[in-house]
Amino acid sequence: MRIADWQTPGMKQMAQIPFFGPEDGETVREPLGSGKGWWAGAPSCVYDEESERFYLYYRLRKPRELGRGVGCRIAMSEDGVNFEDIWSLGKEDIDSPSVERSSLFRAPDGGWRLYISYVDPRTNRWRIDVMQAEAPDAFDPDARKKMITADDIGAEGVKDPAVYRIGPMYYMIVSYAPATAPDASEEEKHGTADIYNTGIVKSHTGLATSGCGLNWHWQGDILSPPDEGWDSYCTRLGSIIYRAPLFIGFYDGSASVEENYEEKTGLCVSYDLRNWERVTRASEFVSSPYGCIRYVEAVPVGDDEVFYYYEWTREDGSHELRVTRVEVD
Repeated sequence: MRIADWQTPGMKQMAQIPFFGPEDGETVREPLGSGKGWWAGAPSCVYDEESERFYLYYRLRKPRELGRGVGCRIAMSEDGVNFEDIWSLGKEDIDSPSVERSSLFRAPDGGWRLYISYVDPRTNRWRIDVMQAEAPDAFDPDARKKMITADDIGAEGVKDPAVYRIGPMYYMIVSYAPATAPDASEEEKHGTADIYNTGIVKSHTGLATSGCGLNWHWQGDILSPPDEGWDSYCTRLGSIIYRAPLFIGFYDGSASVEENYEEKTGLCVSYDLRNWERVTRASEFVSSPYGCIRYVEAVPVGDDEVFYYYEWTREDGSHELRVTRVEVD
């Protein structure tokens, strides 16, 4: 699909966006095994201009019948492609069935934060906490603090944060499962510790804002699944990039719960981070020939490059973590 094919009002600005070809991607991390259910992905990356280094959070998973989650890692790189692990956390370290996509963030004071999403073992619902440290290899899971839970926003689950600081404000984009199934039992909704894989509720995107990044105010829904189409079950916004006057968002979409875990990437745009319009209405923006491209993380590096990290389905059904580097014209 070419940019000109979309013909959406105001989309001439889209021609300035350095889009990527996933087939040209380089493997950053491989899964721990072969076949469906083995994943390496859900990236969150910070390019630290001070040290000129990349710091990459990623998640590892195994098939559900083998116990599902494994844990997460943080890795460091000089070139954004070749990484060395510097920190790790196993799901047992926080007594959780699974750890998901989290958001690595460098605070204005030079400290580091990891907004981590995981299944709360007490409720079987997804939640978001934060860890703070002086360096990205020093996070202490025992010192984590609550940020947002499902109960806080009247939902069935909240996960996959992406945190940005724009001007004086912090913005947390999250995937949340709205409380839209009052007749379903707690066992039906949370017995598997993954409400998103039940088909009982859909996967929406919401927004929370903060003046400090530690106390959050829920702003509500910003991207809902449409009534029909390729993204009518899931619209999970995970990464944004700014090209004046637009914010361009990369979101994961699926048509049904059967496509859960094999979402494809769509594009949406906004002027204010609160009102988003889907650009890829008829079909996805990119996908793997074998399944998904999801959790796209767009990382500007200087003024002339964007590094795109994403989860890619391989021919054997497993997922690997890739990066595609694109020069900005």
